[in-house]
Amino acid sequence: MMLQRLEIFIKRKFRKIFSSFYQKNDRDRLRNTDFVLISRNCWGGQAYQWLGKPYNTPFVGLFLYGPCYMKLLRNFDEYIHKQLRFIEISKYPDAYNNHPIGLLGDVEIHFQHYDNENEAREKWERRKQRMLKVSKDNYFYTICDRRNVTSNDIEEFHEMEFKNKLSFSFERIDGLCNRRHIKFIKDPLKKKGSAPNGKKRFKLSFLYFDMIRWLNDKTVIRTRFKA
Repeated sequence: MMLQRLEIFIKRKFRKIFSSFYQKNDRDRLRNTDFVLISRNCWGGQAYQWLGKPYNTPFVGLFLYGPCYMKLLRNFDEYIHKQLRFIEISKYPDAYNNHPIGLLGDVEIHFQHYDNENEAREKWERRKQRMLKVSKDNYFYTICDRRNVTSNDIEEFHEMEFKNKLSFSFERIDGLCNRRHIKFIKDPLKKKGSAPNGKKRFKLSFLYFDMIRWLNDKTVIRTRFKA
């Protein structure tokens, strides 16, 4: 484990030093330029920024708790067309209530990186309209085991009908690891009692899979570390 941590540390430093080279290479390789990322945290926004593409999704600069994200995905078409309204206090006891909190029906959306409700609503609606113009065959869905997402949620996520699904987990999920068609990636590193946010996880994800191959060919190719 110590050697693995050292190798990851070196790889992350190397990528940081040569970040502009890797970024240009990824942008040059990208053929699919009209994709939609559905992400429950900042992972998706980081991907658009890395690739220099406009946000074709309203799921940017925000997060959803696991139960709400799963509820949204189970009836995505229904929820996405609901009118966005705002509340003052989250139903989740550990939530910070210092940012706009939206509701699509009974699904909470935490606009963590927005200053006020007007900004959150305007950008949500504008980006949602972009998303709705894109074919659903070009939607890409992600989930990770943070903020009340359980291993059962991740297993259910992979049983849902939509295509192009990818999950990240710190723990081995036996129900998934032995099924070849499942796009499941286990992170080898975890500090006790902690988990990276979407931004940090995006930086780590280069160690685990080729994002450009996923967006271009809808195929997950693992890199150095395997589940």
